[in-house]
Parts: sequence; structure tokens; C-alpha cells
Amino acid sequence: MKAFAKIIVGLLASLALVLVVLRFTGLSPTGDIPGPGNYPGLWLAGDVVTTPVTDWSFANQYKTDKVQTRTWYGIPHSVTINIIGRGDKLYVQGSERDFRLKKSFPYSKAWWANVERDPRVRMKIGGKIYEMTLVLIQDRAEVAQLQRGRDPVTKEIGANGEEHVTQVTHWWRVYQRNIPEYGNGSAAAASEKAISQERRPSGGDVAEHPAARP
Repeated sequence: MKAFAKIIVGLLASLALVLVVLRFTGLSPTGDIPGPGNYPGLWLAGDVVTTPVTDWSFANQYKTDKVQTRTWYGIPHSVTINIIGRGDKLYVQGSERDFRLKKSFPYSKAWWANVERDPRVRMKIGGKIYEMTLVLIQDRAEVAQLQRGRDPVTKEIGANGEEHVTQVTHWWRVYQRNIPEYGNGSAAAASEKAISQERRPSGGDVAEHPAARP
């Protein structure tokens, strides 16, 4: 029994040491395209950007990059994501299809559930780290506008002649945080206001959630 306990303690100590090393060296997700064939990582490593970005258009040259989310158990979960820069605005896009549609949002993907619980993330864009806050865009009309008029809910007619949902697309607005150079704090305040509005309970007028499925 004592020998078994020593083995367990040794394994836990080794695991703790590995996690400490990875905390500093990083462990990025594998793959450059979101979806099958990619594996999640842990901490993202790189130089942290501490100046405000006023034009995110440069992010479009990378198309995809990484996001590190906060789990309930304390070890981060990072994945490859789609990013879209539109001038002074930055967005993250994700979609669910096939078996993921059987689960309610945000539980079809681990990183979505993490962001829903804690929107503070770290993003790796072009090899640099940005500390961000993600805010889900819940208005389907706004999402359709971002998609050049395409509805975020894709439907098809099946072999049985009935219409069914084949894909649901979600967008998050991304805000920088922990940027002291914001001066009067207007951008930081906008981030906090957006988060509070998204999470504030409403009475009767509730924005339609992009994940809503007929």
C-alpha cells in the first residue's frame, strides 16, 4: 500500500513539474484550420502586446490563429480559431454542425463553454499575445450583416422532404483589455459596457440568439 502511494505521489509530482514547465514554454494547439485533425493545447507563449490596436486589418493575413480560454479547473484550454479584422473592430467566428448540433449552445465546444463562463482570453495573432475579452453577438440580424447578408443558421431540405438545420455560425466581438495607454479609458469602458449588456437579465425584449434553431 505504501509503495502504491509513493507511485501516485511521484506521478502527481511529475505531472505538476510538467505543467510548470509548460506554463512558461507554452503548448499551442496543433493545426492551422479549425475542425477535425486539430488538437487543443494549453498555455500560449509569445510577447504580450501592451499597446492599443486601432486597426485590426493586419489580422486578416493570418486568417486563423489561437485563443487561450479559462477552464473551471485552472489549466487553460487553447484552440485554433477563425479571426476577422474590420478596421478598428476584431471578431472571432465559429460554427457548429453534424453531431455538435445535438447539444445546446455553448456546450457543443469546450472553448465556447469556457468563454461563456469567463470571457477573458488570450489570443495569439501573428506570433504575439493579446489579452482580450470576447463578447458574443446575440442579434441574428447583426451576425447576418457581418456575413454579408447570409443567415447564421444554414438549412437544407432532407431526403424526407423536411427542412433541417445543417450549420449554425456564431460571432464574438473582441475587445483589448489591460491596456494602460487607453488614456481616458473609453475603450476599456466600452468593453465592460458590452459585457454587462450581454449578461444583463432582460424583461420582455430579448435579442434573438444566433444559436436559436427552429
